[in-house]
Amino acid sequence: MTATPPVKRAKPEASASVRDELLAQIPSLRAFAVSLCGQMDKADDLVQEALVKAWSNLGSFTEGTNMRAWMFTILRNVYYSEHRKRRREVQDADGMFSARLVVHPSQSGHMDLQDFREALSKLPPDQREALILVGASGFSYEEAAEICEVAVGTIKSRVNRARSALTRSLSVQTSSEFGPDPDLQAAMITTPGGSSS
Repeated sequence: MTATPPVKRAKPEASASVRDELLAQIPSLRAFAVSLCGQMDKADDLVQEALVKAWSNLGSFTEGTNMRAWMFTILRNVYYSEHRKRRREVQDADGMFSARLVVHPSQSGHMDLQDFREALSKLPPDQREALILVGASGFSYEEAAEICEVAVGTIKSRVNRARSALTRSLSVQTSSEFGPDPDLQAAMITTPGGSSS
């Protein structure tokens, strides 16, 4: 008598809206990946790996919760897992990641943007990550803390130190001194919700 192989249960299918929501996160994930690893080709690999992990675990995602934060957490975990395996930190010596992080809408702020990129690349990785999550990606301090797996106070402190370092480095006192780009102004001056820091 031959043993019958166990019947594999099919994974529950995610709704079309959940799949669409996951795919809609790709541009933001790519920007975050570039900010973490500093190279476009590595960022694309990182996003692909995060999408594969998310897709294979889509059944564990609770529809109606924050897909964006869930995806950013997966991507960040993939990055740091790979980072620990390599036991070295990725540098931005040639300014590649910061050159593609933000595209200024006009020529008028070109020099400001160049200065910003250079100053951003000199921040410690934890401060740069926190500032990008809160200032450029629009996450709340609580969401950023969850993504980074640290306390909310730690994220607030990192963002504050990053903004202070950028302000000193760029000799900027108000957002109006730093060109027309709203993303740069958000990274430099405002907190989530649009209030001044």
